[in-house]
Amino acid sequence: MPFDILQPGTGHIRAAQYLPATPDTVLWGRLPCATDAPALVIESGTEVTIDTVSHEGVLEDQGRDPVVFFAGHGVERAAVLDDAVRLAGSFSLRDPRVDGPHLVTGPIHVRGASPGDLLKMTVLEATPRVPYGVISNRHGRGALPGEYPLGDGNVSVFAALEDGPAGRVGTLPLVPGGERSVHFPLRPFLGIMGVAVAGDERPHSVPPGSHGGNIDINLLTVGSALYLPVQVEGALAYVGDPHFAQGDGEVALTAMEASLRVTIRFDVVTQADAVAAFGELVGPLAETAEFLVPTGMDADLDEAVRKCVRAAIDLLAARFGMDRTLAYAYLSAATDFNISQVVDLVAGVHARIRVADFDV
Repeated sequence: MPFDILQPGTGHIRAAQYLPATPDTVLWGRLPCATDAPALVIESGTEVTIDTVSHEGVLEDQGRDPVVFFAGHGVERAAVLDDAVRLAGSFSLRDPRVDGPHLVTGPIHVRGASPGDLLKMTVLEATPRVPYGVISNRHGRGALPGEYPLGDGNVSVFAALEDGPAGRVGTLPLVPGGERSVHFPLRPFLGIMGVAVAGDERPHSVPPGSHGGNIDINLLTVGSALYLPVQVEGALAYVGDPHFAQGDGEVALTAMEASLRVTIRFDVVTQADAVAAFGELVGPLAETAEFLVPTGMDADLDEAVRKCVRAAIDLLAARFGMDRTLAYAYLSAATDFNISQVVDLVAGVHARIRVADFDV
């Protein structure tokens, strides 16, 4: 099946509101704060189609020239995204000495969103823009620093898409240069979904927090939603760090990173409705067709687990009126606590609470 390269403004664009990735609509390595001007202003309930660009292939240690970088893996110029080329050449966007790696599209001002409310971001579409991605283990980072990468230098593994019996899959060889005999399913999602922080200082793009940001929860595929506590007027939402696939933990440092075109619906949940539905949220909460997904984040993984358990107990008490001792017992018997990622300075843990277990 031929693959359509989704260059800026071309191909299927679902929503009437479209936000391309340009030097005027992208922050590189930083996340929005209260003083940032919006790239787009919308009403609550609006769908927006957004182009995201992966940082893989555009960073300094990869040559900051995606045409040359991907040509080394057999990719023709026509299959390299024009916005990636333009952003890579915009040297004023990023100071590699202090900024993170991620390209973030936004921010989007949602009218009526105020501190105390929640912003609900529902993923309606997530379409690969190119038929390839990159998985990196670099800078002594990952779950095994000092052990990997092997030898000197950084490792960026090229991963290509192929058509399989059940649809497109990611592929890798067993040995460098070998046949691509390893196949794994694609589950496109955004590693970064967030709202602006208060004040006039843009946060670094790597550590996640109560604002969301680089949470890397792989459940946030099409049909899922993320609820975030609004911190500034208009929320100033943003997205980035697109993935084609990721295992829980993201242990090597990155997963299969590659550019996506996404459509997100932005809904304001008023403070009263938010408290009635979820209690007092202090951090991100995801929702899928099957699960409620509270989160916990901390530089210490054990403390991240503890925070996630507390958040899950609070959620069960608020949403279902469940006694906290019984909620603690239920979580131990019936709920999986997954490691979202262990590589973003702040570790992330998320719980999967089955909604079907509660017939109230």
